[in-house]
Amino acid sequence: MPGQEIGQKELKYVRLMDELKEKILSGKIRAGDKLPSENQLSVSYQVSRQTVRKALSVLENAGYIYAEHGRGTFCSELVHLNRKSRNIAVVTTYLSDYIFPRVIKGIDTVLTKAGYSIILKNTGNSRSMEAKCLEELLQKDIEGIIIEPSKSQIFCRHINLYQKLEEYGIPYVFIQGCFAKMNEKPQVLMNDCKGGYLITKYLIEKGHKKIIGVFKSDDIQGQNRHKGYVTALQEADISYDPDKVIWYYTEDRKVHPYESIYQMAVSRQPMDGVVCYNDQIAIQVIQALNDAGLKVPEDISVTGYDNSYMANVNGLRLTSIIHPQEKLGEMAAELMLKLIQNGNEIKEEKKLLIEPEIIEGNSCTERKNNL
Repeated sequence: MPGQEIGQKELKYVRLMDELKEKILSGKIRAGDKLPSENQLSVSYQVSRQTVRKALSVLENAGYIYAEHGRGTFCSELVHLNRKSRNIAVVTTYLSDYIFPRVIKGIDTVLTKAGYSIILKNTGNSRSMEAKCLEELLQKDIEGIIIEPSKSQIFCRHINLYQKLEEYGIPYVFIQGCFAKMNEKPQVLMNDCKGGYLITKYLIEKGHKKIIGVFKSDDIQGQNRHKGYVTALQEADISYDPDKVIWYYTEDRKVHPYESIYQMAVSRQPMDGVVCYNDQIAIQVIQALNDAGLKVPEDISVTGYDNSYMANVNGLRLTSIIHPQEKLGEMAAELMLKLIQNGNEIKEEKKLLIEPEIIEGNSCTERKNNL
């Protein structure tokens, strides 16, 4: 069908464009290198010259390549202008009204006082969107990037873009998480392992022994909160049961935690408490328990994490871990300023951890009969 043919052509030109761009950003094609001719690219990638021409046109408009009449097409020098633009990019996974606005407020407060402005972007917790953001920022005149990595537990395939930032002398600071292979880079994090430990220990000390855990699997925060949960159980001589742990991904966060807890509840699986990845998930868990005919905290205690505005629901106040959002943002901005002032090198510790603290609500109760 004609529509399908057009779609295939579009896909081919995008694929060619992405492959050439990846080679430029990774250094396989260097500034000043001459690209193969249209005919050569057409043969190499098994596409029409029209497809090649369209891919090259997009790359030229984006500044990756330039054409010289009679000589051919060449790779541009993607020079970081470094004109002291006083601009810092802030890249978060979301901009929703949860914790991010206050993190951004903390960043903005410190940077504004120092005479800087922020360029705000979000990735939707998509690694491909994160790569596109970085590609775009590499072409802007910025002095630094504060970034929350997308799906930080999963292998990062665009480390070359961070290497480009370093090559251009653009410092960056991770917040909320960090990719495993970049753990030595500047970062400001919550001590999530300790947070998971403290909130689980809190339930254990109230007599809970059948504690369900609900954790996000594709970011390092979820993995670390799970580690803390496991440590607290082991310390209390409570056997770790993988069947009592619900793992979910970013894409199924609005469905999977609710459905899993609901099924556990209606099947009367033994549980007296639930440790949740964050307050958003805790609200879903409470709704699932209510829909299954169980009450919080009378039948089952539930804890959150982040102490967000969501921690208050219809008279129920979640026991949660305090997340000092503005403080985290301020610390990240202060670290960024130090990196800028010292040419990306500082003697101080580059990995800053914020210690967790429990705030007690009324979503948990004593289980004296379990003692």
